[in-house]
This record gives sequence, structure tokens and C-alpha cells, in this order.
Amino acid sequence: MGANVSSSGEKASPTCNPPTASSSKGNIIAKSPPSDLMKIKKRKHSGFATLRRKIIRHYKRLSKSLDHARAIRDLISTWNSSELSTLVQEYEQLAVLKELTIQADLARPPAPSAKQDLSDLYDYKFCADVELVFQRAVFPAHRAILSARCPYFRRLLAAHPGRGARVTIDAAAAAAPGMRAATFSALLRGLYTGDFAAAGGEDADVLARLSDEFGTPNALDGDLQELLEGAGESGDVVLLFSANSQEFRCHRAILAARSLFFRNLLARRARAEGDAATATTTRIVLDENVIPRRYALVLLHSLYVDAVDLSCVLRAATEPDVKPKTPQLAIDEAMEVHQIGRFLDLAILSQGSEDIIIENLNTDNMLSVLRWASQPHGSDWVYRQAMHFLREEFVSIANSPVLYDMEQHLLMEALKSDYLQASELEVLTAVIKWGEQQLMKQIEEREPNLLSHTAHSVSKKGVKKRDLSDRELREILSDIIGYVRLEHVIPTTSDILNNAIRRGLISRPPLHMLGDELGERVNPWLAGQQGGVYKRPRLFTPYMDEVKAALEERLGEGVAPSSQCRVRMSHIPDTLYMLEDKECQQYYADLPSSQRLPLAVDIIAGDIPVPDLDTVQAMTKRESDLHQLTSVQRALACGDRRAVHHEIKLRVVREFGLPDMVADVLSNVGQLHHEEEPKERRSAAQMRVPVQKVAPELIAASTLVMEDSYSLSAEASGCSHDSSYSDVMPDIAMAARSLSQISIGEASPTATLDLGDGNIHVPAFL
Repeated sequence: MGANVSSSGEKASPTCNPPTASSSKGNIIAKSPPSDLMKIKKRKHSGFATLRRKIIRHYKRLSKSLDHARAIRDLISTWNSSELSTLVQEYEQLAVLKELTIQADLARPPAPSAKQDLSDLYDYKFCADVELVFQRAVFPAHRAILSARCPYFRRLLAAHPGRGARVTIDAAAAAAPGMRAATFSALLRGLYTGDFAAAGGEDADVLARLSDEFGTPNALDGDLQELLEGAGESGDVVLLFSANSQEFRCHRAILAARSLFFRNLLARRARAEGDAATATTTRIVLDENVIPRRYALVLLHSLYVDAVDLSCVLRAATEPDVKPKTPQLAIDEAMEVHQIGRFLDLAILSQGSEDIIIENLNTDNMLSVLRWASQPHGSDWVYRQAMHFLREEFVSIANSPVLYDMEQHLLMEALKSDYLQASELEVLTAVIKWGEQQLMKQIEEREPNLLSHTAHSVSKKGVKKRDLSDRELREILSDIIGYVRLEHVIPTTSDILNNAIRRGLISRPPLHMLGDELGERVNPWLAGQQGGVYKRPRLFTPYMDEVKAALEERLGEGVAPSSQCRVRMSHIPDTLYMLEDKECQQYYADLPSSQRLPLAVDIIAGDIPVPDLDTVQAMTKRESDLHQLTSVQRALACGDRRAVHHEIKLRVVREFGLPDMVADVLSNVGQLHHEEEPKERRSAAQMRVPVQKVAPELIAASTLVMEDSYSLSAEASGCSHDSSYSDVMPDIAMAARSLSQISIGEASPTATLDLGDGNIHVPAFL
């Protein structure tokens, strides 16, 4: 079927041979001159050799880029067991810290469930449309909830139609003569929440006897599903869209319970109608430019069922129904649904759409998700998950065209992480590729030709790498090349690294290429053995596994490196962090309000909320609970304690829905460690702190704590200032204070102060 046909109709041969040549290979050689024969042999041999060299070169290049185990094995082949153990400890510290970082990135305020919202609906009586009278006690309730949950109330309320009806309950008292008003209230709460176990003692027995009269309720989610399906007949609210007259019926009680937007809207409507609010149906017109009609069923489904189902999206007759949906289509729809959830203050809708976005995240749509999430209308939670995906899949992204479209700040943020899953050689290669592509774009943008895509235009011919200027490329990479940890590029004799240095893309070669002045060998992988500022190696899984395996081989079978994990402190202690000592925190909590950090500062711009006392206490309890977890205890034993505390605080702050910068403020001020504050300080804790003024005020507050702690401890112990102060701060922190005590030259017997008023003042401390 696919054979060639000649003009005469006969099938032609797939290959076209010269008419004078025979079809056999031998005849061709025999009829060829000797010189031609040698050329043929040479050409065939050279072509095969060239192909063979290309294959071998590609295989070597591929094996070098993928054989991370061999690269790290060659590096550590000359290390002793102590050096291997140190590197393993560094990897284990990063591993436990990465686990806490992932948990902090996943943290977000839990979306209230239908059970929680209906419990609040019963407690606060939002938009109640019926009043139940039992033993002269009035219970505002919601007709739709009681009718869906209990056959007895369905029959009773059907006999009393109308909004705001008052119904007297007698049957319940006849069925259970000993029932009190509190028991009846517990019964109603159980119908709203599906939890009848809250009532105990006699109330539980009474509720059990009422099952014959009221009927045993079904599961709450099942009744809400039936309520949604029957909303077309029993619904008392009609949703309309400005661009279409199609109606969507639902229930006032569900809208008021689940969405603050609808609750306020219904409350305003009720106040406007006043006593005339007897209509059983409320009409709400929504702007389709804000809430598209196509997502109406998605919205109602999430209100009743606590789930976001994009299969409920309404499509126009001309719009094709895509089944299954592509990841990009699902993400686009989820982004729009997320906006609707934020506008309606419906957390279950917003968080459900966030989950859909992350479920459909892949290499192709990662950049669009990151761009959307970084917008003010985006999602911080989605941004954190997408950045985690970028760090984990960096190698595959670096080998795809997605790398060329990545913004510089995204690439820089990924390279800052200690958990980037790529070797430094792969990172360096990706950075150079990205820079070259950016330079090509710049050359095309400044093309001087007025007619593009012509034979002589740059866009037509394309830009070759040999045409790129190393000086311009160095300027493009100047801000990002510093995030490549060149000291950890292996093999150290890599052509990529050497070429980058030769081209001037790297201003300063790695330390292991230079050595120190004494000519001693430096090891940039180990803390304390580097010639400059130490950069810890990334937690690259292939490297970590191989180093652990090598150490086990050195030490023998059955020896776990994790048992040797020790806490390694920084060479220069962070003196401000050491103020988190319990004694300093307790002293700071007992300071009078006039000496504490002033929180009542005028709000100018960039301010952040400071939680009230109840929220702080809840955050304190949550942080205390997290510190009891096994993973946290292990991290505190093996990792950087300051980083562990920061990740825990960050997780707590995110779980309470506060900005990340609140964790830094509370961490430095020490608010999260206080058990309880006096009531007179409550007003100060409810103020707001401008972001721009946090750092200077924290430093001033920390200095106040250090100085006062030093004075009090010195007076209480009766010891010298140096000994008392060294108990609070390390020796290196005393350097600045010790300089003031050094006598240089002749000191006057009495120090005086001249304030310019003509008088001589003697300082009080002399």
C-alpha cells in the first residue's frame, strides 16, 4: 500500500539505484575504480566512527549527569570515618528540619465543617425563621434543618407555615414527662450537629426514650445531601444571576450557616423588611461578572456536602463537555472557584479549589500556578506547594523548556533552599542555560532590523551560542550565580565549572580550587574546615544515601549513623536568640507596661495584626502540643534548635490564619511563651505593629531585657558584674561591654556630665 508506483503503473523499488550499477554490493565495488573504492571504504568507516563517537559521548555525558552515587563516592573515598560521620550528621539535621518545614508549608486554618457551622447556627440563631416554645422557654430555630432531620418536626412545622411562626411543643412533654428545657435544647443541638453524645446522665436517657416519638435521625451528611436534592421544592431562597433568568433554589439556614457574605446579606434584608417579612421565599440577585452562573451548582454542592466537585460546572450548549478534564482546564476552573470562595467568605470552597489545583499540578502548568498564587488574589498555600514541587522536580524542569520561561525571582527562591533536589553541577548547568536564553531574548528584542523574519534578521536566523557575549551573560547571572554552591560541585574537575570560570561567569572560583595561604587542603563540605563562609550542602537524597551507606561500610554492619547525631552550635552564637531563656522570658513578662515593648504605634502602612490574648494563649497551647511530637523532639536533639523553633512557630501562625511575619514578631518578643498576661495589658496586645518598625523596637526591647537582667542578677548574687552577666550572655556577647571597662591612659577620678545648663552633673551609677 505504501510502495512507490512508476509512470508505467509498475511498482518502483523503494531505493533508487543508478541504472548502470548492479543490485549486488559486490558488483558495485568491482566496477568502481580503485581510488573510488578507497573513498567509499573511508567514507563508510568514518561515518560509522563518527556515529560511534557521538553515541559514546552522549552516553558518557548522560552517565556523568545521572551517576550521582559515583560522584559522591569518588569525593569521599579519601575521607576518614570522623569526616563521614560529620557529613551524615549534617544531612540528618537537614532531614528532620525538612520534615518540619513541609508540615509548616502544609499548615493552613482548618475550614469549618458543616457540623461546626450548624452548631454555630444553633448557638447564635442566625436567620432563625421559626420559634419553638417548650415549658415557657422560646427556642429560635430553622425550619429547613428540623424538617430534614426529624419526621416529627417535619409534620409539626408543616401545620404551621409561614416565616416567623411560633409553635408550642406538647408532644415531646407527653412522650417524656421528665424532660426539661435543657434536655430539649440538647435534642435540638443534636439534630443540628448529629452529635447526641454531648448530653449525659438523665438527659441521655430522656433522649433515648424520645427516639420512638421523634424518630432516629440519619447521618448528618446524608440528610444534607437529601436537603440539597430537594431544594427545588423546599428551598426558601432563590439565587438569580443578572445575565440569566435561571433560578437556583436553596435554604436560608444553610446560606447563613456556611457563608458570612450570605449571612450579612440575609440579615440586612430582614432588617429592611421588618415586620413585613412574612414571605417564605427570598430572592437574591448575584452579579455574574463576580460569580459566574456556570459555577452555581459547584457553590451549592460545597455548601451542603463539604466538597468541591467541578463536574457540576454548567456549560453552554456550544461549549464542548471535556471528560475527563485536562489538568490545565481543571486548574483554570479551580482558580475561578477559589475567587468565589474568598468573595463569599466560604473557606470550604476556597480550600477545596486549592486542593484541586495542587492535585493537577505538573511541570507544564507549574509556572502559571506560581504566577497566579503570587498575586494578591492568589493563595499563599498554593504558592508554597508549587514551590515545593519546583524544588523536588528541579532536574526535570531544568531539562524542559519551562526553565526558559521562569522568572528570575522564582529561580532564585528555589536555589536558596537547602532541600533542592539536584546536584550543584546540575544547578550550575541550569543557571547558565537560563541565562543564555534570557540573553537570546534580549538580543531579539533589540534587533535593529525593521523587517523581521527576513533572510538577514536575527529572529529568522536565530541566535547561536557562539554569538553570545560573556560580558552580557555575566551581568544577567550576577544576581543569581551566588546562590549556586560552587564549593559542592562534583566532580571538581567538571568541564562545565571550568568553562564558566574561563568565560568569567564566576568571579571567584570555589575555595577548594584555590586553597588557603598555608597550602593546606580545605574541605568545604564540613563545618569548621572551610576557608571562608560555610555553606552547608543541600539535602540531595542520592548524596545522603551514599554517604550513609559509606559510613555503615566503614563502621560495620548494624551501626546506624543516626545514633551518633549530636547538636552542633554555630561558631558565633546568636545573642538575641539566647534571650529565649526561660528566666529572661519570665522577667520580660513581669516588666511594667511602661518598660515593655511599646505596641501602641501609629499605623502608617504595611502593618500586621497582633492577636488578642485568647488567641495568643491558644497558640501557646498549640505550640506546646507540637513540641511533644516525636518528630519535633528528634529535630531538637539533632538539628538547629533555633530553626526548629522557628518552623514550629511558623506552623502555628499559619494554622491560626495569621501572616508569616507574625511568627518573627512573636518569636523575638517572646509572646508565645507567656502563660498569662494581666488584664491591664490586654489592650496593648490588641494593637497593631507596623512592619517597618519591628526590628529596631525588638532590638531596643532585647537590650532592655539584657541590661535589667544583668543588673538584677548582679545585685541578687552579690558577685561581680562580669560573672553575673556571663550567666545570661556568652563570652562573645560581653566583648562590646568589656571594651568600656578597659582603661586607656589616665582616667579622671570623678566623671561628670555637661548638659549645657551651666551645672555639673554626676551620673547616678558612680
